Amino acid sequence: MKVSDLIVQCLEKEGVRYVFGLPGEEIEDLLFSLEGSSVRFIPTRHEQGAAFMADVWGRLTGEAGVCLSTLGPGATNLVTGIADANLDKSPVVAITGQAGLDRIHKESHQHLDIVNVFRPITKWNTTIANPDVVCEVVRKAFKIAESEKPGATHIELPEDVAKMESSRQPIAARRVRRPDPDQSALHDAVSLLKAAKKPLILAGNGAIRKQASGYLREFVSTWHIPIAHTFMGQGAVSDDSPESLHTIGLGFRDYVMEAVDQADLILTIGYDLAEYEPDAWNPKIDKTIIHVDFAAAEVYTHYQPAVEIVADVGASLRELNKELAQTSCRFDSSWYIPIRDRIRGDIKSYALKDGEPFHVPGVLNILRSLMGDEDLLISDVGSHKIWIARNFPARTPNGCLISNGLASMGFALPGAIAASLLDPHRRIVACMGDGGFLMNSQELETAKRLGVVFTVIIFNDNDYGLISWKQQMTRGRSTGTRLTNPDFKL
Repeated sequence: MKVSDLIVQCLEKEGVRYVFGLPGEEIEDLLFSLEGSSVRFIPTRHEQGAAFMADVWGRLTGEAGVCLSTLGPGATNLVTGIADANLDKSPVVAITGQAGLDRIHKESHQHLDIVNVFRPITKWNTTIANPDVVCEVVRKAFKIAESEKPGATHIELPEDVAKMESSRQPIAARRVRRPDPDQSALHDAVSLLKAAKKPLILAGNGAIRKQASGYLREFVSTWHIPIAHTFMGQGAVSDDSPESLHTIGLGFRDYVMEAVDQADLILTIGYDLAEYEPDAWNPKIDKTIIHVDFAAAEVYTHYQPAVEIVADVGASLRELNKELAQTSCRFDSSWYIPIRDRIRGDIKSYALKDGEPFHVPGVLNILRSLMGDEDLLISDVGSHKIWIARNFPARTPNGCLISNGLASMGFALPGAIAASLLDPHRRIVACMGDGGFLMNSQELETAKRLGVVFTVIIFNDNDYGLISWKQQMTRGRSTGTRLTNPDFKL
């Protein structure tokens, strides 16, 4: 069997439905192999858009999204989206074409060492130089991309290798069981919780993966411990829950920080340091921390857990709930209720009044009233992202998507395309600033061609507003941020 056909069979074995990308001469064989398969190739208008589509597909499904490019500039155009997926813990497999084996050892037209380019932005990447390793390489790329913590992997396919023959067969995916939590760690965590007067949960990106949110919701509602979410942990517990203190990580002091200051124990669930550094919420390095995650804690001065429960997050919460149930432990909920009331009252205070000009938090109040609990808001990056994290209550896991590991502009519009392909009946709103919109506005043609349906809202201030705001805070003025724009309504 020809290698390009075998790769496509491997993709089918992995359950891949779409490959997002741009065509190119060096991937011609792979494109024609895709044409006759159950995997649909989606031509996009820019490789970055393709990578963001794969990124959001992976984040919403937990199964690797796939993007494809040719060699050289096609591959380098994937870099931002692949880096975003890797830092946002979204499973993605990128496939790039390459020059033939007969010319990659020397200077050659459009040839770059893409494997080394991608090395710092992927969990694993390689080139296929032997047709008999194809099946192992593809299976390994998907296994690593989807394993906790998920991220991006990359496969490089030289054009002459794509034409070669192989007698191998695709390798079936096998479910890998993650370890149960250590009993000693559970016992130590329960002892710390029993001693705490004002514990607080900090839920991160890992709290919404692998069904962890269901166990987290049960844990929170049983013990009435307040919970704050990072930008990418939003919706792990509904913000309508009486225990939810909404979102932390706004870059400035907010009401939720009052609860953090008062808390005598922080229970972190699936917390990613890349999203929000612990310096901001543990500046004095005096918080007692219990770390619950799929991976051990990073070595970090401001994040030194007293106990680490390193296992499947859902299983850890299930067992922690059982252990606590065998004690007489009870937690006072009165201390954080006034803080929660101030948070919710502040959000409502931005309701637009008759005749008042539109502003971001006012628009978000309207959107929240119109959108259902299971609808999806996708935020691009800019000053509006801060308002969305702060003022758009999330009610379901992956009900509000924000890029916050790499925090890359241009994420929302391509992401909405992938989300609509995944669930055509889900109501989707993509919110972005004028800067972020024009980074990938060309993908509107892709959306129209595919017939996907979603709403785009552009917050237009003719400025790189977040940078301008931060410059104003530090310097009292801004520079290099002003823009002009087309008439977006036309």
